[in-house]
Amino acid sequence: MGDYVVVLEAPIIVRDVETSEDAINVAVSKVAKALNKEKLDFVRVEIGYSQCPVCGAHFESAFVIGSVGLVGMYLTIKVYNAQTIEHAERIAKAVIGKALKKVPLKVYEIRELTEEEGKNGVEYTE
Repeated sequence: MGDYVVVLEAPIIVRDVETSEDAINVAVSKVAKALNKEKLDFVRVEIGYSQCPVCGAHFESAFVIGSVGLVGMYLTIKVYNAQTIEHAERIAKAVIGKALKKVPLKVYEIRELTEEEGKNGVEYTE
């Protein structure tokens, strides 16, 4: 059994926004509300970053077109006692997917949990 940190990417669509900053604020609020409703306050929410194909600079993944925004977000969760990396991925997607219905979740990163990273997350028990 292993302990893992799983980072998922999620595209969040928001409506009636004018700027990318508005889109980010609404998206963070929307995701935090959904996670808190399912008592998943241990999931870390961060804004995603994209890379400019021309210059290589990084910028926040928030785009607004016609008052509709698309915000890329990273959702980080710690999974304990998973049998494999794939098992940790399935657990993370199931737990977060329960709160964010109809939001496609894609794995951004999975790594083994180190001793210093604490013990608040999801524990798998059979």
